[in-house]
Amino acid sequence: MIPARIEGCTRVLGAPPGWTPETSGPCVGLPIRDEMNGDMPCMVSAWEPTPAEVAAIAAGAKVLLRIVGQGHPPVAVYVGDPA
Repeated sequence: MIPARIEGCTRVLGAPPGWTPETSGPCVGLPIRDEMNGDMPCMVSAWEPTPAEVAAIAAGAKVLLRIVGQGHPPVAVYVGDPA
């Protein structure tokens, strides 16, 4: 997946402290939009699948979510409106 510029972007997140590109791979800037979901502050990012990923999803592959660390924050994965 390719991080995409999200409409209403409020900031760009960088690599977390201690990130080592040599062992963990590259960590590019992630444009996010800060918003509220009810009374909960949230960050929303947009991701664009590569053509190979689109084909894999169409063939039945699942979309996976990786969380760095040992705790799992509340997350939501969903499809946005068509551009």
